[in-house]
Amino acid sequence: MLKQRVITALILVAILLPTLAAEATWPFAALTLVFISAAGWEWSRLNEAPGLRALILGAAVAAACVLLARQLGLALLGGEAATQVSESQGHVHGWGHPLVGFSTPAGIWMIGLVVWVLGGVIALRFGNLYWKQSPQLLRRLLGLAVLVLAWLALVESKAQGLNYLLSVFCLVWAADIGAYFGGRTFGRHKLAPSISPGKSWEGVWAGMLAVALLSALWIWLDRNLGVDSPSLYSRLLLGLGPLGMLVALAFLTGMSVVGDLFESLIKRQAGAKDSSQLLPGHGGVLDRIDALLPVLPLSLALMTLCHG
Repeated sequence: MLKQRVITALILVAILLPTLAAEATWPFAALTLVFISAAGWEWSRLNEAPGLRALILGAAVAAACVLLARQLGLALLGGEAATQVSESQGHVHGWGHPLVGFSTPAGIWMIGLVVWVLGGVIALRFGNLYWKQSPQLLRRLLGLAVLVLAWLALVESKAQGLNYLLSVFCLVWAADIGAYFGGRTFGRHKLAPSISPGKSWEGVWAGMLAVALLSALWIWLDRNLGVDSPSLYSRLLLGLGPLGMLVALAFLTGMSVVGDLFESLIKRQAGAKDSSQLLPGHGGVLDRIDALLPVLPLSLALMTLCHG
């Protein structure tokens, strides 16, 4: 199993690195579109719609992503379009306007914030009782919306620069690693035993601490190294101040846990251990991106509070 995990990870890194290094955004957008479509296929299968219906949802996710990218004029060719947006829009953060340097209207990220916070609370509170009783079509449409929103945020983040994108990724990874070791060492109070018995409140606090330490290190690197773009941490610090940044990072850490628990809930309701076996040794695509699904759009929602 370990050998299989390592081989799969190496193959994924070999595929992903060239798209991250490319100045243009389109190679990364195209590759992640494949993965997000596969996640749509997995989502449908986990919600009692396998076979052709799963293929249709995967295709619908891809089609919706492409159509929205064209409609919004996402900067897929590099930083030029993002710069033009920044110059033309200035610091206007209204519902019909994008964030500075972005293409997607800020209101979309705020809608995502409301959906993830309220929907996450409802799903984790009542999901065990009512998730499978919810209309199948409604569950598939929810998956479509969540996956498309995450892809839009992913592409927008890549257009800002590699440093910015990696800072968002590493927030989720640091939260996960901190929660794992903190939970194993200090875990006493279960977080959601009916959904994921291994998670504890102590693990959540440890994850938040790990993210806070990571942010301090990353801000220092931003200031002392020649990076291609400010990180999420530097932008939150400049826009919200030290206390506001820490609150925002604690919120994002908590939402990464919500994303993880939400996918665990869906798998538990489906009686599945993994979302699929598309990634040998790692499970499925959803298993790898569950915590990123809320963090990607919500990090941009928090950016609406910042200027610059």
